[in-house]
Amino acid sequence: MRTNQNSDHHEHLPRREAVRRGALGAAGLIAAGGLSHRVFAAEAEKKPAEKLAEEKAVRDEAARAKAKKGQTKSVIQIFLWGGMSQNDTWDPKPGTGNDYLGEFDKVIPTNVDGIQLSNLFPLLAKQADKFSLIRSMTHGNNGHETAAYLMQTGHSPGGRLAFPSVGAVFTYFKRNQYKGLLPPYIVMLQAAGRFSEEGFLGPAYKPFATGGDPNAERFEVQGIVNRGISDARQGARRDLLDKVNMMGYGLANAEEIAEAEAAKEKAYGLIMGSGKEVFNLENESKATRDRYGRHTFGQECLAARRMVEAGVPYVTISFPGGWDTHSNHFATMKRQCPMLDQGLATLLADLSERGLLDQTLVWCTGEFGRTPKVAWEPPWNGGRHHHGNVFSVLVAGGGFKGGRVVGSSDEKGELPKERPVYPADLLGSIYLLGGIDPTAPLPNPEGLDVHVLDTEKEGMKSAGLLEEIL
Repeated sequence: MRTNQNSDHHEHLPRREAVRRGALGAAGLIAAGGLSHRVFAAEAEKKPAEKLAEEKAVRDEAARAKAKKGQTKSVIQIFLWGGMSQNDTWDPKPGTGNDYLGEFDKVIPTNVDGIQLSNLFPLLAKQADKFSLIRSMTHGNNGHETAAYLMQTGHSPGGRLAFPSVGAVFTYFKRNQYKGLLPPYIVMLQAAGRFSEEGFLGPAYKPFATGGDPNAERFEVQGIVNRGISDARQGARRDLLDKVNMMGYGLANAEEIAEAEAAKEKAYGLIMGSGKEVFNLENESKATRDRYGRHTFGQECLAARRMVEAGVPYVTISFPGGWDTHSNHFATMKRQCPMLDQGLATLLADLSERGLLDQTLVWCTGEFGRTPKVAWEPPWNGGRHHHGNVFSVLVAGGGFKGGRVVGSSDEKGELPKERPVYPADLLGSIYLLGGIDPTAPLPNPEGLDVHVLDTEKEGMKSAGLLEEIL
């Protein structure tokens, strides 16, 4: 009704008056109706904080209207521990000179007009229509543990409680929906140990760490596929256990025994049945394994795809190699970026080809970025240091649009230039797509009134949910 009223008013607005007001840079406001000079003056005098709050409110409202809540069935998180350089990867800054570019001075186009990547990512460049880049991610924290906590919980470190990671929160809210054999929250290959991923939710929401190496001849998943124990031997052990389990026969009708038997059957289904087969990459063709890359990260990505096919709600891939490149930066990047490029590009393409990308959300980031200016002096000799002021994040699938860029950094990649994005904005958008209310309460041992994400009144920085790519 308001739109119709405004349209009618606009029809009677003299053309000369409309042009005059448009010259004042208020065309958008004119479309909303005839506004007086006093309204324009009040708009101009608004404090920056008030304008930011209004922008956030508009973004949040638009995001909630656009998002298909619950579209995300599974999440694959790729975490680049140590922090990958934004300048050398997904936010290149050509023309900024040797002190900022070093030897990575070449960029390449992608299959989306206007989006360029470092030439270290030729395969990902062909998949740009499937992902979006956030080039204005920021939190300003330069400590590994505290920055990782921020990026994986959305909460500021140092509070009274240790908050759970997004993986644990996602698993908690999916606990009544997922009934598969595999654990609901899996991390490859080892839990980070930088902080408690399950937080105050407790051990039931701790991620299951696979251990092993999916690129080895046999992916030895701890507790499931063990070294030196064949399927035949495992079966013999089960038979022996059944023979000596006299208590189970005598108390078969007892509720506790029935529950224990059910748990045992589920465990054997995981160890010897269909659950175990998810980790058996020999079920894949040689061509598929080669496509992902015959390296640990590539095979982790393939294993992750198999897990989401089995319905696992949350999978974290910890890249097997640090990105904390204070020294030997360029050599490390030349070694690791091609593996990241191959594994991630193939994962996105494979999920898309199998019709899984719409319901599988993929996000990739480190805890922060790296300093844009190269430290050539000893002892660094060409390194980049911690940089939480601005860095890049890749998101795809699960309801996120592809072929977009959110925000921008300044000329040298030192600070956000347009549309800052905070951890709560990113995680809040992931929760929204997963059908999780960011304001929902979380149970905790102290009985405190805490929620999935804090409000701004509780110190949470936010510039609004990612409605641009929903």
